[in-house]
Amino acid sequence: MHAQAAIKIIVKNPRILILPGWQNSGPDHWQSRWELLHGHQRLEQHDWQRPLRGDWSARLQEVVLDSGGPVVLVAHGLGCILTAWWAAHSPLASRVQAALLVAPCDTEREALRQRLPGWAPLAVQPLPFAAQLVGSQSDPYCTPERTQALAAAWGAQYVDGGARGHLNAESGLGDWPEGLALLHTLMKDGCTWRAKTPKA
Repeated sequence: MHAQAAIKIIVKNPRILILPGWQNSGPDHWQSRWELLHGHQRLEQHDWQRPLRGDWSARLQEVVLDSGGPVVLVAHGLGCILTAWWAAHSPLASRVQAALLVAPCDTEREALRQRLPGWAPLAVQPLPFAAQLVGSQSDPYCTPERTQALAAAWGAQYVDGGARGHLNAESGLGDWPEGLALLHTLMKDGCTWRAKTPKA
């Protein structure tokens, strides 16, 4: 009985990991605000300026392994691309309860391919956890059509974030309460999704 109660507590309180994109998220970014206001943990990378997919994946693997329980990923930009790639290759993806993916950048576009070598091709397998993808109609790093295609490929629910650029500090989102509401709903849905998913 006590063991079952402990399991329920863990499931209800996963560790929320903030996954910034290329060049990290500055103090005015909603990810940084959430970290400060709600105590979420930022996934620190060794090199934010010259990101290497293998290094970033290894770092995510390390943090999820050390988490000791379920996690929820909150990714922005390149962090979304990292999430999909890591989930396609790591058995630890089973520890992820859900993921909120915001404004993925299309690293297969020629301009980004040159600036971010090694991040193409993108992983396009269905994610093994519940996910929502919030896209912008005016994101300079990914067209709306491409964003919706990625959501479909990953099996993520697509949410139209409006014409608000890259959904970052320059978008004027502040604490982004709408995003926080999406996260809370997604975490509830993630428990349901996990319960309904057939065991392999």
